[in-house]
Amino acid sequence: SKSSSRFAICLLYVIFTRWYTKSMKVILALGNPGEKYTNTRHNAGFLAIDKFASENNAVFCNKPKFSADIAELNISGEKILLVKPTTFYNEVGISARAILDFYKLTLDDLLIIHDDTALDFGKIRTRKGGRDAGSNGLKSLHSHVGSDFWHIRIGTDNLLRRQVGDVDFVLGKFNSDEQKILQSWILPESINLVEKFINGTIEPFSIKY
Repeated sequence: SKSSSRFAICLLYVIFTRWYTKSMKVILALGNPGEKYTNTRHNAGFLAIDKFASENNAVFCNKPKFSADIAELNISGEKILLVKPTTFYNEVGISARAILDFYKLTLDDLLIIHDDTALDFGKIRTRKGGRDAGSNGLKSLHSHVGSDFWHIRIGTDNLLRRQVGDVDFVLGKFNSDEQKILQSWILPESINLVEKFINGTIEPFSIKY
């Protein structure tokens, strides 16, 4: 009958959707698009995800329907999306919501990488959930998708922030000494944590240079 056929189709769809969701993860970095924001403190997340993509030979392509540049790769049979929203920092939740809805994913499938002025430069922390701590990017995510996701927080705070104010500080570029530490330690450590998220072994963690 038509009703039993419809039921069978729906059942197959549910089974497929559940299988598909288990085999996919999204790594979304916070930052601002465009050359002028490269190497700024607000783009620490972009720096980390760019390095991870480069090491895995993944290439970013613009995907307007997700308001993001996205690179796709496969790790141990699991599809991984690397996401750099093109919405600008304060509206990243729009991109996250579009991706989660399209692929029928949950917050357990989502990892956010972002800078954090509440942490000293040279500190990295992972946690699940938590408050936005004044971050407009996290406020946008909490508004659009909720807050119960894993995130990697890359500390950026130093004495300069007290002198120039938060806006100029986060939109300012890392100095040459910070760049060296970023490349030699912070970005590699961040990538290690991304890999732990992908293989399911991530846990609350704090590390200092």
